[in-house]
Amino acid sequence: MTTEATGRPYKDPLSGATGATGTAEEESLFGPGTQFSALFDDPRWALAMIRATVLEAAHPQIGAALVDNSTFVAHPWRRLRNTFLSMRRMLGDDPAVRAREAARLNRLHARMSGSDSRGRAYDAMDRAARAWVVATLFESAVTMCRLSGQPLDRDTMERMYAEYRGFLAALDGDAAELPEDLNGFWRYFDRVVENELEDTEAARVILYRLFDHLPAPALFDGAPTLWAAGRAVAGPLLGAITVASLPEPYRRRAGLPEMPGAPSLMQGAYLAAGLARFLPAGWINAESIIEVLSLSPGGDDPRARTVTALRARVKRASALLRLLAPLSGDTDRGPEPAASAGTEEGRRSAEEFFRQVLDQTGDGHLDWPDLAAMARELATRLDLDEPGETRLYDAFAAWWRELQAALDTDGDGRVAADEYAAAVPSLAGPALIRVAETLFDATDKDGNGTIDADEYRALFRTAFHRDLTSTHATYGRSAFVGDFLSFMSGRRTNTAYDPLLADA
Repeated sequence: MTTEATGRPYKDPLSGATGATGTAEEESLFGPGTQFSALFDDPRWALAMIRATVLEAAHPQIGAALVDNSTFVAHPWRRLRNTFLSMRRMLGDDPAVRAREAARLNRLHARMSGSDSRGRAYDAMDRAARAWVVATLFESAVTMCRLSGQPLDRDTMERMYAEYRGFLAALDGDAAELPEDLNGFWRYFDRVVENELEDTEAARVILYRLFDHLPAPALFDGAPTLWAAGRAVAGPLLGAITVASLPEPYRRRAGLPEMPGAPSLMQGAYLAAGLARFLPAGWINAESIIEVLSLSPGGDDPRARTVTALRARVKRASALLRLLAPLSGDTDRGPEPAASAGTEEGRRSAEEFFRQVLDQTGDGHLDWPDLAAMARELATRLDLDEPGETRLYDAFAAWWRELQAALDTDGDGRVAADEYAAAVPSLAGPALIRVAETLFDATDKDGNGTIDADEYRALFRTAFHRDLTSTHATYGRSAFVGDFLSFMSGRRTNTAYDPLLADA
């Protein structure tokens, strides 16, 4: 077996064996009973993941790739969900699932390259940078245990380090970029922190802009006052806790200010999160929590009824808060435009459509990384193989060329919100039709030219996280394409497609 992006033999890791099955030693690095499995649902991970992400973003190569390609600013909840699911697959006990996920991640990273604001080249397939991502996850896991008063003993730490090296080996073909033993790792980690990390734009965005402007998850989307009030308190606290937990040499080099009392606040936060060890097993499930946060309350998923009930209570709490302490509302969203006469219900304004659907990276412009993010999300949700994924990316690339030719009036290689709003174009060109047809072909599993009820429900459950309880007996190509185009070009809200591209 080889990874599709690198062509290197897939090693299931840290041994010379190749193929889809592993030895007992290899299997011990993955699945139930491992240190990763024991910590996956630990609430301390919420703090540790933020810390690890800042350390990743402080690496010049990774930071530049995040700024140019990531959706973490505009769609942080979706990005969090995808990251958790990917880690679950990569560190699970099924070697075939690991190999497939590794190939998917390698294809994704192979499409990300460019240069940063200083003209330095970056490449998401750079092996040293990928090793640093894994290193930050391991080091932050060790740090979260220490800060919460439960430091890992040497044997446990070594087993955990072997698991994370196994993660890198499954992804990269080998783990050679990380030292073989713990002593070597700590020297490596200190060297990178001292000599390579920088005060990057991506790290600053995560520490300050992300917390200050974090969009509400679907559960809180109808209560902007409550969300804004909670975020106004929690955002600065999370930022201060994260800064205080970072290695001192990096804080000093980056000039990160430390809020008075932040070390004590950080210690208290980790200790409080660590108290979850006293809860009964199974009470906290990270995957379920993330799913509920991202689930659309109006959906047909059976869990949506619970979310709808919770959202109604959240709205009542928000209304009460507005009465007690009137706020200006969720300023990130801005005032909703008044509906003009004859405006159809459920129709988005051009500005709202641009912000919620087209500008996937949240930088205020539409360019290729935004459309690549759409393709990436679709390919991930549908679990497309390499040929299907390539067809989808090619269709989105053709659509970008059409949009650029029609909307980029100043020739700067991207489309500003005002350029889009002024043109009010019809986006349903031949390339977007190709996108819809690619989705149709991925759904039409038996290749008979129609989507039956089971295939249709499978599409929306897999790709859009909704259960459609009633559909037509069959769904033809033209009807499917028409529905998709009405969403993507008509700027119409659509309860089936919104969870894919519009939800945060």
